[in-house]
Amino acid sequence: MIIFGATGDLARNKLIPALFSLFKRGQLGNKFYIIGFARREMNNAEFRKYLSYDHVSEWKKFISHFYYQQGFFEQEDGYKALIEKFHAFDLEIGACITRFFYLATPPDNYNIILDLLRKTRLSEGCGLGSSTWTRLIIEKPFGKDLQTARALDKKLSLLFEERQIFRVDHYLGKETVQNMLAFRFANGIFEPVWNNKFIDHVQITWGETKGVEKRGMFFDGVGILRDVAQNHLLQLLASVAMEQPKSFSKEGVRDARAAAIKAIRSIAPQDTEKFVVRGQYAGYTNEKDVQKKSTTETFVAMKVFVDTPRFANVPFYLQAGKKMPKSIVEISVVFIQTCHILFKEYGCPEVGNVLTFRIQPDEGISLRVVAKKPGVTLSLRTVDMQFSYEKDFGRKGAEAYEKVLLDIFAGDQMLFNRSDELESSWGFITNILQGWKSRESRVKYYEEGDWGPKEANDIIQKDGRKWL
Repeated sequence: MIIFGATGDLARNKLIPALFSLFKRGQLGNKFYIIGFARREMNNAEFRKYLSYDHVSEWKKFISHFYYQQGFFEQEDGYKALIEKFHAFDLEIGACITRFFYLATPPDNYNIILDLLRKTRLSEGCGLGSSTWTRLIIEKPFGKDLQTARALDKKLSLLFEERQIFRVDHYLGKETVQNMLAFRFANGIFEPVWNNKFIDHVQITWGETKGVEKRGMFFDGVGILRDVAQNHLLQLLASVAMEQPKSFSKEGVRDARAAAIKAIRSIAPQDTEKFVVRGQYAGYTNEKDVQKKSTTETFVAMKVFVDTPRFANVPFYLQAGKKMPKSIVEISVVFIQTCHILFKEYGCPEVGNVLTFRIQPDEGISLRVVAKKPGVTLSLRTVDMQFSYEKDFGRKGAEAYEKVLLDIFAGDQMLFNRSDELESSWGFITNILQGWKSRESRVKYYEEGDWGPKEANDIIQKDGRKWL
C-alpha cells in the first residue's frame, strides 16, 4: 500500500491505527509493505519514528513493514523512485504484488497524482496483466460540484476499471449503518410499516462539538454542504429509503442505494431558501486559515423528499453542523402518532413511536414506545427500549476504517460509492449551491453550543413538528 499524504492527519489518526489493529488480529499476513509518500525529507527509520505511538513488541514488528519515499505530488522523481522500490519488493517476494494506491491527501491534489500515476505507468502494476489487481482508494469529497465530480470520474475511468476504484465514505463502514440492512430486512415486523402509511417523517442529525480546528484551509470555501451533506447525510438517508436489494451482494446493495439517492427530489435553485438553511458559528472567521469575510457554511439544515411509492410525501429533515451542543450522529424514524380512542381522555404523548439508529457515539438502536406510568391513575408516557453493541455483544463493532480496509483488500465494493450514486448526489447538491450563488442567500449566524440558527427550527416547526 502506498499512502500519498502519509504525514497528514488522515494517515496518522485513522489509517495507521486501523492497520495496526488488523495486524494485531493477524489480518495483514506475514509479508506486506506500506510506503509513505510525502514532501518531508525523511528516511525509513525517521518515518517509523515519526509514526510511533506505541512501544509494545507488536508495534515494533508492525512498523518494520513501513518505508518512506520523499517526493512532491507534482514532480515525477518521487514516482520513479517508487517504481524502484516496487521492483525490489517484487523480487523479494518472487511475484507481482497487488498494489493499493491510497490518496490520503486534500482533494486538490487528486488530479495531479492521477496524472502522474498514468504518465509514469505506475497504475499499470508490474506488467503481465497485474494492473487488474491494482486498486485506487480515494477519499471524499469527490469533487466540488457536479461538473468537477464528472471530470474526476472521467479521469479515474482512464486509469482504472470501476471494480478497481474504492471511493471511501467511512460512514458506510460503521457498524450501525450496516446493521440497518439486517434490522430492516431480517425482522419481519418492520417491513410492513416501513412506508408512508405509518411513517410521519425522518430526522437525520450529524453534529460535532468541535469547529474546523486545523482544517481551516481545506474547509473554508468547501463548507459543510459539500463536506458532510453530499456524502454522509445522503448516504444515511439512502439507508432508510432504499428498497430491499435483489441480493445481499455488492451490486445488489449498491443498486438499491443508488436508486434511493436518484429518487431524492431536486430542489430548484429559486426554491433553495424555502427548503435549505445555511449557518455559520460565531467566531468562525477568526479561525486559522479562514478568510475574514468568509460566508462558508458550518451548518446546514434541509427538508427533502424521496419520490418513491414507499416514501411519497414523507419529509426527511436533515441537519449537520459544527460547534453543536454534542457530538452525535443518528437517524430517527418518527411514526405517525395514532392515539387510540381508549386513551383520548387521558392524553397521549405528542410524539409516539420513534425508532432511532445511533451511529455515534455508543452505537446502537432504540425504540420509543408508549407505556402506562406506575400509579393508581391512568397516565401515559414514552419509554425507550435500548440495544447497545458494547453492552449486548460485549464489544463495539469494528472501527469504520478497519472494515473499509478489509473490504478493499478483499475487493468487496458493497460499502463504497459508485459513480452513478455520486452523479445523483452531486446533481442534488449542485442545485442548492446554484441557488445560494444566484440569489445571494445570506448565511445565518449562531452561537457556539447552539443547534444552528433559529431558522433551522423554523424549517421543521412550520410543519407542526420539532427536532428531537
